[in-house]
Amino acid sequence: MNEKITSNPLGTEPVQKLLRQFAVPSIIAMLVSALYNIVDQFFIGRSVGELGNAATNISFPLSISCIAIALLFGIGGASAFNLTMGRGEKDDAVYFAGNASVMLFGCGVLLCIFTQLFLDPMLIAFGTPDNVMGYARTYTRITAFGFPFLILTAGGGHLIRADGNPKFSMVCNLTGAVINTVLDALFVFGFQWGMAGAAAATIIGQIISGFMTFHYLCHFRTAAIHREHLKIRGRYIGRIASLGAAPCSNQLAMMIVQIVMNKSLTHYGALSVYGEAIPLACAGIIIKVNQVFFSFVIGISQGLQPIVSFNYGASRFARVKEAYRKAIFSGFLISLAAFLMFQLLPRQIISLFGNGSEEYFRFAESYFRIFLLFTFLNFLQPITSNFFTAIGKPMKGIFLSLTRQILFLLPLIIILPLFIGIDGILYAGPIADLTAALISALMIVRELKISHYHTNS
Repeated sequence: MNEKITSNPLGTEPVQKLLRQFAVPSIIAMLVSALYNIVDQFFIGRSVGELGNAATNISFPLSISCIAIALLFGIGGASAFNLTMGRGEKDDAVYFAGNASVMLFGCGVLLCIFTQLFLDPMLIAFGTPDNVMGYARTYTRITAFGFPFLILTAGGGHLIRADGNPKFSMVCNLTGAVINTVLDALFVFGFQWGMAGAAAATIIGQIISGFMTFHYLCHFRTAAIHREHLKIRGRYIGRIASLGAAPCSNQLAMMIVQIVMNKSLTHYGALSVYGEAIPLACAGIIIKVNQVFFSFVIGISQGLQPIVSFNYGASRFARVKEAYRKAIFSGFLISLAAFLMFQLLPRQIISLFGNGSEEYFRFAESYFRIFLLFTFLNFLQPITSNFFTAIGKPMKGIFLSLTRQILFLLPLIIILPLFIGIDGILYAGPIADLTAALISALMIVRELKISHYHTNS
């Protein structure tokens, strides 16, 4: 055991250094993923306008479903790999990486086929207004071809970080984002291809990133992945899915909430001075701006994963506790900065994505200031949820991942507007955020009081 720990930097390097080493590339990778949507939103908003922005918001649940699959098999595979490596079981660990890789790409292909076959019914179910349907159909049909590569890149990045190479994971995502941005400008502004141009730019970037990820997985450093490791086996997939279920559940919950949110914004927007399109367009932009902030928080939680998983597997409980505390402190500072920006500069932020009526800007300002009121607490739930997954306690992680979205936000989005109209959607956000943060705090305090966390190796 001692030889195994001293041979792996996850068990010996200073925790602060490790967290920085793993979190920074992960943050950049998450930022790049968020920028895929932000860049499209920027170019579409300035070329197509409000209806185009509304269309990208309508298709957003499918992007969330891609990330859900990526987290299920990516974080699940990475956690299983690191926990097994921490116990010194190298031969078994490589099967987790191989099985996870196959599931990532395979599920992406299935999702692409399903989307192509049932696109219109899906868009209708997502709450697409008639004047937005054409834009949403064009954009989503093209971007669906990128799903296998998006999922492989996003999920494979976790496996690459688990293999000890977070920088390459960052490079994969960054390469795709740069290509997407350059081609967006060329296709949308240069060729005047509108929604189709933005979608084409997106999938080209995703395909190139996907091939880079595939190449790395074929040359895994810690333990070489061979053909036999790619054969799907129930016991490996079951363990991977159990460990990836918490972050996946959080994304699926986000998707469900997003669909209900879109339908509610359309319905109650039509009953207000804003109309159907303005709330959809504003919410779509603000959700993706908020994703930029969340990229930092999720990046920290993902950078925490290999450190916690390995040291927990190696019974280095003092290092586990130290890593969590440092991650929480970093998350708080970032969340506080985002809160100040959302409260003080909402009009300036929304103006980056094109012009609109006074009602458009008024709704956007209200959405920023009310819905995101407790942004400064939003670091606690995702970091804590991922922490439980990383230490092999997925049920606690799953519960926490569902608190904000399913247990609180979803019912509030349905109930509050019945009494106060579209404003009820705005006030649902801070109530859900505060409640989820309090539950996360209670659960982690109880967990960290368990005696074995105070044991020094």
